[in-house]
Amino acid sequence: MPGPLKDKVALVAGATRGAGRGIAVELGAAGATVYVTGRTTREHRSEYDRPETIEDTADLVTEAGGHGIAVPTDHLDPARVRALVERIDTEQGRLDVLVNDVWGGEKLFQWDTPVWEHDLDNGLRLLRLAVETHAITSHHALPLLLRRPGGLVVEMTDGTAAYNRDTYRVNFFYDLAKASVLRMAFALAHEIGPRGATAVALTPGWLRSEMMLDAFGVREENWRDALETYPHFAISETPRYVGRAVAALAADPEVARLNGQSFSSGGLAPVYGFTDLDGSRPDAWRYMVEVQDPGRPADTTGYR
Repeated sequence: MPGPLKDKVALVAGATRGAGRGIAVELGAAGATVYVTGRTTREHRSEYDRPETIEDTADLVTEAGGHGIAVPTDHLDPARVRALVERIDTEQGRLDVLVNDVWGGEKLFQWDTPVWEHDLDNGLRLLRLAVETHAITSHHALPLLLRRPGGLVVEMTDGTAAYNRDTYRVNFFYDLAKASVLRMAFALAHEIGPRGATAVALTPGWLRSEMMLDAFGVREENWRDALETYPHFAISETPRYVGRAVAALAADPEVARLNGQSFSSGGLAPVYGFTDLDGSRPDAWRYMVEVQDPGRPADTTGYR
């Protein structure tokens, strides 16, 4: 059976690994043609120096049932982004879904370090990667997305608007970056909503990304082994979970009713009826508010 996104074209900016890869694969599973971008290819690695590549992501998209197309792109380079969008226009003549997932800040922030002590160059680089890339990509991609009614823009961040409004996140630079992306979705909603498109902000929960699994010394197959040291990791989720959230939003014919709002993967799961790969529905942000942040013992009963 053809997927609900058959004949739809998506661009996932920042799809080398993590949430971006999970989103690209699930859009492919729904039948979409997905352009996946990033800086790490089979021939060249970014400063992350990790093995995941955009070609691998594209192959996974195709294996899932879509059509994955890898395009090496530095989203801080306006000329490269313009060329990317021109290629999509030439090859497809349309863009239905834009996912702004570029981040690149894992190695740049220092936990609980005030702004006057934080490495300034790293902090400013983090802001450029997390915020400027999204603005450049939207600037060049939105005219193509707006050519047809019904387009969707998903701004990927960390934390819901409600949670980040009241919670200090890591440090000055990290907090500012994640709040900025939430506000970008709000601003885009005002600009593209009247023109027939929808913009939302979306956050995964505690993501079992490749880098997170490595940090905890586990693999996806044995991730629960990390619970002895990190009990609250029990609420974690795969990158495919937030991918299913994006696919559900993209397939929703009435998604415009959500314009300008902030969502989480766990919050959307019961609305659209999807689950994580193991059949559960982890609701990480409700868990953090009600269990983790108050210092209660780890217990995911009722939260997944």
